[in-house]
Amino acid sequence: MEARNQADTEDVRRLIEDLQRLGWYHSIELPSGEVIQGIQSIEQQRRRIAQFPIPPDLRGKRVLDIGAWDGWFSFEMERRGASVLAIDNARRTRFLKARELLGSRVEYRIADICRVNARELGRFDIVLFFGVLYHLKHPMLALENVCDMATEMAMVESYVTDDGSHPDAPPVMEFYETTEFLGQFDNWVGPNTSCLLAMCRTAGFARVELRSVLGDRGHVACYRKWPVPAGDAPAPALICVENSVSRDHQFSAAADDYVSFWVRSPERDLTRDDVFPEIGGYGVRPSEVHRSSEDGWLVNFKLPPGLDPGWHYARLRIRDSAYSNAAAIPVDLTLGERRQPRSPRATGLRIHSVTDGRTFAESRVRSGDDACMSMWAAGLPDSVRAEQVSLRLDGADLPATWLSSADAAGLRQINALLPPGIPPGKAKVTLALDSAETEAVEIELI
Repeated sequence: MEARNQADTEDVRRLIEDLQRLGWYHSIELPSGEVIQGIQSIEQQRRRIAQFPIPPDLRGKRVLDIGAWDGWFSFEMERRGASVLAIDNARRTRFLKARELLGSRVEYRIADICRVNARELGRFDIVLFFGVLYHLKHPMLALENVCDMATEMAMVESYVTDDGSHPDAPPVMEFYETTEFLGQFDNWVGPNTSCLLAMCRTAGFARVELRSVLGDRGHVACYRKWPVPAGDAPAPALICVENSVSRDHQFSAAADDYVSFWVRSPERDLTRDDVFPEIGGYGVRPSEVHRSSEDGWLVNFKLPPGLDPGWHYARLRIRDSAYSNAAAIPVDLTLGERRQPRSPRATGLRIHSVTDGRTFAESRVRSGDDACMSMWAAGLPDSVRAEQVSLRLDGADLPATWLSSADAAGLRQINALLPPGIPPGKAKVTLALDSAETEAVEIELI
């Protein structure tokens, strides 16, 4: 047995020597304590990973390592307890040899980050995107795919053209047509730090944090969700949700869709840093916050990447306020799928009539600019507030903008705005209160 162990040890030593002759970029420390020396030392690699807020205990987490190369970061995430998928755009023999020597269970696939997303690879709590961005012709597309696959955070490291001392400088990115950068034909872009941060925000992350710039490498932590608000100031009112371009209720995660929130709030001097929209639990930094009236605001932002087909709730908060009322929107659903019931039927809650909010023509509602709908309903509790109520048009929420007191017949009027791009035709309308919903009535949009 001892002779066999000695023979196995000699085989490993010879394999290490063979691997060293191949030329490694990452240094790899083996269970025996021996180190395969690469261009980057173990200390350098530990310093790189230390720039990011990655927990030391990753048990129960899934991690994706994009552009894993020799695999040190993949194996380090596995050492911390994570289930790891490593991808690269070509087969890396050194990764496979290192995995064998380490007895690792890291999964390895050949994949191009510009051509894969969550539909092919799934979703991950943490995504590592180290030393890849500047090698890509389509860096923005890659970052969107990174965001699509991350459910908690992504750690981005990239070559940058400045030292990070002016992160608010105008975003600028150099483009290298041939071999201008280090004589390599696959070095395509060089963003400054401001540009790198702007690209991460534009990809769909809620929060983007510059952690450091070491040498010519910028380190950015990107988060999918907003922090818990520190205060409980009065919530804004969400009064309409629409597709920013088509101005209807069609939303697709497969397209580069943007969302418009029409909001009522008495707050003043709001900026993009003061408004926190989210859909399906994922936040996105607004691309525009614009005052539309004395107490009205328009908030435009990218539909969060990573939403599965189905119904998702949209809401927002302002500064440290509580969250607004929520509105259900469909993502990648056909009209037939949208009309499936989603809520338990309400007992005692019923619709008496639905009219155009301007002409009061019954069951015929004008679509287009400045369109609104009025409903008269029975069974609403006296204590209910407008922000608890929605009119659902083919399943999509139209938040109530006004709720009257009961008339002599016990009916209450509810008004709601329609996105101007809603197409004409037959539609189903229900009344939703909290988790309950009435039977549908049919109207015609004209």
